[in-house]
Amino acid sequence: MSTRPARLVPTLLATAVLLALAGCQSSSDVAGSAPPPPEEPAVPQERSREQESRRLESVVVTGTRVRSAEAGAVADIAYAPAPPPAPPAPSAPLAFAAPSVAAPPAGFAALPEPNAERCADVPPNPVQRVAEQPVSTFSIDVDTGSYSNLRRMIGWGQRPPADAVRVEELLNYFDYADEAPASRAQPFAVRTELAPAPWNARRLLLRVALKAYEVPASQLPPSNLVFLVDTSGSMQEADKLPLVKQALRELVLQMRPQDRIALVVYAGSAGLVLPPTSGAERGTILEALDRLEAGGSTNGGAGIELAYRIAREAKIDGGVNRIVLATDGDFNVGTTDQSTLEAFVAEQRKHGIALSTLGFGQGNYNDAMAEQLANIGDGNHAYIDSPREARKVLRDEMAGTLLTVAKDVKIQVEFNPAQVAENRLVGYENRQLKREDFANDAVDAGEIGAGHDVTALYEIALVGSGGEWNAPLKYAAGARTPATGTAGELATVRLRYKAPEGGASRLMERPVRRADIATIASPALQWAAAVTAYGERLRGGEALGGAGWTEVARWVDAAFAAAPEARDAASRDELRRMVRQAAALDGETLPEGEPPALAVSE
Repeated sequence: MSTRPARLVPTLLATAVLLALAGCQSSSDVAGSAPPPPEEPAVPQERSREQESRRLESVVVTGTRVRSAEAGAVADIAYAPAPPPAPPAPSAPLAFAAPSVAAPPAGFAALPEPNAERCADVPPNPVQRVAEQPVSTFSIDVDTGSYSNLRRMIGWGQRPPADAVRVEELLNYFDYADEAPASRAQPFAVRTELAPAPWNARRLLLRVALKAYEVPASQLPPSNLVFLVDTSGSMQEADKLPLVKQALRELVLQMRPQDRIALVVYAGSAGLVLPPTSGAERGTILEALDRLEAGGSTNGGAGIELAYRIAREAKIDGGVNRIVLATDGDFNVGTTDQSTLEAFVAEQRKHGIALSTLGFGQGNYNDAMAEQLANIGDGNHAYIDSPREARKVLRDEMAGTLLTVAKDVKIQVEFNPAQVAENRLVGYENRQLKREDFANDAVDAGEIGAGHDVTALYEIALVGSGGEWNAPLKYAAGARTPATGTAGELATVRLRYKAPEGGASRLMERPVRRADIATIASPALQWAAAVTAYGERLRGGEALGGAGWTEVARWVDAAFAAAPEARDAASRDELRRMVRQAAALDGETLPEGEPPALAVSE
């Protein structure tokens, strides 16, 4: 059983001692930047609920001391295969490298035993016979938290549980270079494409892609943000509250004078640390973040209630109004029932305040709580496993994280039973909607932020292709006669969405024709197929027809080679290496090799 330090021990020497006591051996050394010693006595970890309440409700930020960008920062998590390189000077943050199966980096606690992390139990989507069920309806999802959470687990030598793998979040982590609309009058563009699946050439992959209008950060409307930070005792480790501070700092540094930031914390009770403050007063905001310390139990419900009240009071009409919740999701006092919290958040979104969640930490991380609260709160969910991921979410993708360009976005695909025998939606298991929900504007759905990519993937089998999963039923009716003029259509894709300010939904639709089937998949579809194979293999591989890690690695390598100049090439190369690390956790050793010069159609 590993020892969990009460406070961050920033030096490599101290961390080595802790890991030795836990019986762990690290195959890589990573140097982290050490924070300066505290200027005042540390707050004791154990205090009564009444003491904690008084402390939080009377927090006052004073002084003008502001740490530099380097001081107090948590170094980038770096993973490197043995032999490890010589560590840099402690003051220099490390660049993120591809993960390898190794013990946690310096300054980060080892995974505790037993592991109390929680994921929602969502079974994979079934194969549907089109003659029996021709319509598929679901809400879009632009979350990416599952991808970085899996990266953390695999990098630290833990085989991810199947329930932690949400394939749509793996797909939507990447940039597919789809063309964005030229005007904000059309909030997103839609495209579809078809090609054979790499694991079974008798089946096709149908990709439905949405690309949102891109808004430069300088053109964002004024923002009213409330940072809601979990400061309970469970947030003491280096990959929790210290990383929260560094992550939120990325966002603060981009705020303008017209923007406002408030800071609410919660432990045994909730408290307002910083009232809504202009982005021009960065020093005040950063100092308030810098002073946060962890201790006490976790009354998340009280914190959410206070954050919504502050956000409503400071609401900017026509602006960005959003709560950013940073937590490990371990709510253990106050309102702890997830359904009660979800009902409260659902009611509050009517006031035009969105809720986004940032997950942190390991060991007791509540993935189900963090992901679902964001879904219901008209926000997005990301998991922050490193300063690198914080920069990606809160700096590079800030516009998409903050600004919604379309809300309540629903997709409905109607398959032609005369052409398509079966279909299976990949992922989006907890985003399924009833058929009648599609045209019901009272039913909530997902939001798309500025510049977001959204990909949905169907695996389909055409009539007579031999790629069907199921044998035809003895007493089932045959394929219906197609409607006039639809003989060459495989499906019709429909989308409904609302403007960010609400109102009646708008309908878009486009047919998918047999003539659209490509012999060789585009680079975008090749990459989507490869990412899907990675996720399905982590879930057990039943959908891959017996393909193992060797085949998955080949598909990922080929898709990487098909778009070597992709804007997110570094992340794609990272996935290549993660596939090999995941294979090692399953007892398979795959050669590193070089990606092939050309993508090969399977």
